[in-house]
Amino acid sequence: MGKMYEVSNKYNNYKEYQREFTEVGRSIPRLDGPAKVTGKVQYTDDLVLPRMAYGKILRSPHAHANIKSIDYSEALKLDGVLAVITGEDCPIPYGIVPHNANEHALAVGKVRNWGEGVAAVAALDEATAEKALELIKVEYEVLEAIVDPREAVKRDDLRIHENHPNNIAYEGTQVYGDPEKALAESDFIIEKEFYSSYVNHGFIETQSAISDYDPNTGKLHMYATCQVPHYTHQQLAKVLEMPMNKIRITVPLIGGGFGGKGVASQADFCSALLSRKIGKPVKITYERSEVFATNNGRHPCYMKFKMGFDKDGKITAVDFNNLMDGGAYSGWGIVVLFYTASMVHIPYMVPNVKFDGKRVFTNKPTCGAHRGLGGVQPRFAMEQMLDEAAEHFGMSPYAIRKLNAVESGYTAKSMMYVPHSEYKKCLDEAVEKSGFLEKQGKLPYGKGIGISGGYYISGTSYTLYLSYKPHTVATIKIDEENGVTLFCGATDIGQGVDTVMAQMAAETLGVKTEDVKVIPRDTEISTFDLGTFASRLTFATGWAIRQAAEKINAELFPVAASILKCRGDEIAVKDGYFYSIYEREGKKGRNREVLWTDVVTMYIESNGPLTCSGQFTPPRRKGIQQGGNIGHSPTFGFSAQVAEVDIDLETGKVNVVKITEAGDCGQPINPMSVEGQVHGSIQMGLGQALYEEMQIAPDGRFLNPSLHDYKMPTIRDMPKIDANIVEAYDPSAPYGGKESGEGPIQPTAPAIFNAVYDAIGVRFTEMPLTPEKVLNAIKAQKAK
Repeated sequence: MGKMYEVSNKYNNYKEYQREFTEVGRSIPRLDGPAKVTGKVQYTDDLVLPRMAYGKILRSPHAHANIKSIDYSEALKLDGVLAVITGEDCPIPYGIVPHNANEHALAVGKVRNWGEGVAAVAALDEATAEKALELIKVEYEVLEAIVDPREAVKRDDLRIHENHPNNIAYEGTQVYGDPEKALAESDFIIEKEFYSSYVNHGFIETQSAISDYDPNTGKLHMYATCQVPHYTHQQLAKVLEMPMNKIRITVPLIGGGFGGKGVASQADFCSALLSRKIGKPVKITYERSEVFATNNGRHPCYMKFKMGFDKDGKITAVDFNNLMDGGAYSGWGIVVLFYTASMVHIPYMVPNVKFDGKRVFTNKPTCGAHRGLGGVQPRFAMEQMLDEAAEHFGMSPYAIRKLNAVESGYTAKSMMYVPHSEYKKCLDEAVEKSGFLEKQGKLPYGKGIGISGGYYISGTSYTLYLSYKPHTVATIKIDEENGVTLFCGATDIGQGVDTVMAQMAAETLGVKTEDVKVIPRDTEISTFDLGTFASRLTFATGWAIRQAAEKINAELFPVAASILKCRGDEIAVKDGYFYSIYEREGKKGRNREVLWTDVVTMYIESNGPLTCSGQFTPPRRKGIQQGGNIGHSPTFGFSAQVAEVDIDLETGKVNVVKITEAGDCGQPINPMSVEGQVHGSIQMGLGQALYEEMQIAPDGRFLNPSLHDYKMPTIRDMPKIDANIVEAYDPSAPYGGKESGEGPIQPTAPAIFNAVYDAIGVRFTEMPLTPEKVLNAIKAQKAK
């Protein structure tokens, strides 16, 4: 499979990663893997329902325009066209954060970005639907477009949303401690500006939805590529003005999400509205250009940082000003804004912090949630500034990070509590395995090495709306026909959570992972879960599953004890057997034990079906400032990375030859999956650092809305990756495990940029780091 997977055999001997566990800590290939690679599974677009029609959305060629009129009479005359809808059919706004909802399924009165939907068609086949779009006549009054947030905040004369002066979507300030005084008393201050780029997730599967409205029952069944079915359920009910119990959402397998499917899509709403209108199922699947037009990718940020240090190199204060380009609509914006603020407080001890932030509307596709939400931008800046400070103090970049790193039990000024951290161990292992101290500052010109760190939340503490219901519920059903069946609404977006949930259930029940059946997401069948975001699934589902499984054990243990003729507190279960802890351990053969299945049979014959549920809601912190609840989490994962680069001095191309990563994910539930998540994070971080940026013309036209023109790293661009799991166990986490999929994206870009400085002695502050920028810097050096 290429060099990206050279290290994939290192976790096959999983015993190294097990404590008292048997199933947790096993490197198990994903349970759905064989079916995926052989093409047996079906994604949403693979599904075909009886009498199904096909939908297409007409999208605006303008980035900013008033809609004067829409005439679709000719489209309706086309043979095979079943219905057309416009913004008049969907006047109710929606949004992932309900009190900031300002999006519509189709534009109402005005378009605010290139590619915004203005009408949708349902027809007997896709070709007819496409032809019908050409027959719809839209009269626009084209308005001036604003694509730079620095300009947008100065243009109150040109409001993208009339109720937002100066195009400011949200703004906020947080002050912890006395940063002004701390900076005035600091021995060394760095003040710099940074820009992080406008990037898309690039998932393989485009958004797709099939809506099947039954006029006889008034019920809507939707199949959707959605990583937050609960929130989509809510928003559909609002926009369609239907009770939630009349809406069912089934989520088939998802071909990647990374946050981009963390909102309800226009395909969801339009397919539902069209299906209700014609009384037939309607499928809408996006083209790649539509993925870019609806975006929800990472926010570009114009950041101003001021960092103070004492004479020993300890951080004294951080003053962070962030101007975020939010695009046309609200989306996840207020959440991301305050996430960038919270990310300043960890993984280093920062005693005084000031944050001023604005999220600004522009005439560009809306930004939203993207892997490592809110953390990539500030880490890009701060990790480079730490290197610059280290150079000033004559310290190693490794030493200044060790000096300031948080440890278990740390409480930040923002009240964020870190119950467990092995970040220092991550730094140690990454440095040792990469030879960082032997290479840094000593390699030939053009070759360099850089270090960086990062972290991420693991099980967010807050919902996106005011609610005190459990965040996750898991139900386990035990019977003779199916064995163990696990119901949980947690959405697998390709990260392997179904396998991890099966492992955790199997661990407590004492059976094999392969014997646990996980029921796919379906709001009518599955139990409740908030959705896949903020690296919450392993932590949240783990506690709920463990609670449900322990309830099952409480029912089965007395039955096993009666069979084995011993007390219940003498019974244990493992490897598919209940046994006496006093007569099995250390003896040859099987003594006083009974098959798990035999105990289940006896229980059911005596008591009937056995089903138990568990739930989890994370603790919440009190006494928090404006927006300060965002970023709080029951625990946190950590990552340190060392990047090695070899720059082509004739072209300026930065070749990343190796990245050494060391991560604290607590007890890895599935080490093989942890490694896969680390590889994915590094690939995305490298892409943003060197290749990726969505290009928008001054009039708001999208210049590169395809994977031919939007450059992403391929397997040929990937470095050798040495991913390592540091020895760790988080006692606050279920089975000791925490996140591993979002923290590792934070260090990648700054590690590469720090390595480039080590290679050619130039610091860069803008992403992506293109060959032209590097070559110009090299030429400027030579000219001096």
